[in-house]
Amino acid sequence: MKRVVAVVAALAAAGVVAGCGTGGPESIVDKDSLVIGVRPDLPSVGFRKSDGTFEGFDVDVARYVAAKLGKDHLFVPVLAAGREKALVDGPADLVVATYTISQDRKAKVLFAGPYHISYQDILTRSGETIKNVRELKGRKICEVQGSNAAQRVVEEREVAAQVVPFADYKACLTALKGGQVDAVTTNDVILAGLAKQDGSGLRLNNAQFNEQRTGVGLRKGDVPGCEAVNRAITDMYQDGTAAKLLDKWFGGSGLDLSTIAVPQFEGCS
Repeated sequence: MKRVVAVVAALAAAGVVAGCGTGGPESIVDKDSLVIGVRPDLPSVGFRKSDGTFEGFDVDVARYVAAKLGKDHLFVPVLAAGREKALVDGPADLVVATYTISQDRKAKVLFAGPYHISYQDILTRSGETIKNVRELKGRKICEVQGSNAAQRVVEEREVAAQVVPFADYKACLTALKGGQVDAVTTNDVILAGLAKQDGSGLRLNNAQFNEQRTGVGLRKGDVPGCEAVNRAITDMYQDGTAAKLLDKWFGGSGLDLSTIAVPQFEGCS
């Protein structure tokens, strides 16, 4: 119990999971209870409510996985910039926090899944349209600390956009509505959740570029844990839970939910 209190206190102060770093790796399958890092700042995805509890698609996925593994669980907030630290140095056993799988990240952590395939998209002000990533040329786009979405536009797509950094998506939306930036670009479910909560008519443009493979982060080397999570994700799709959760959180948002199938897993080696 003292450990749980210490974890929550450190996270509340820092906004990320604090490090503890003791001993060698232990598989999540050998633990009675799991500490799961989720986002506190993304409406409909991972969001901390005023009473301190968490809600959203990722949160429900994490609950499902923990239940399938037969584990008690504790949610702790992890911001975009703190996801690797949460697993490498901190007490988080799993991170389910819009964690896009990439080669750079795979060098530091192990990924199960992906549990969801989406696309990078573009959010603009009401009445303004940017339907193609190429149309971001010369535009100011928001970059959230810890997210690689804006850099993917500039580096992978070689679009000469002007990247403007902000601390979080709340600041990005303020900048977008105030004219400091022309667009926010990231995972489409993040943008859909932000626009839905904001309610001011922000436009999700359905540009759909750069496939986003969202995985569950584990500590490097926990192959048994990764395989167990993959089995849980498979069950989540086969028993219809994945479709229900996607409709619950993103139905009516404009996202294409017509095809929902088990994603092709990365593998746990």
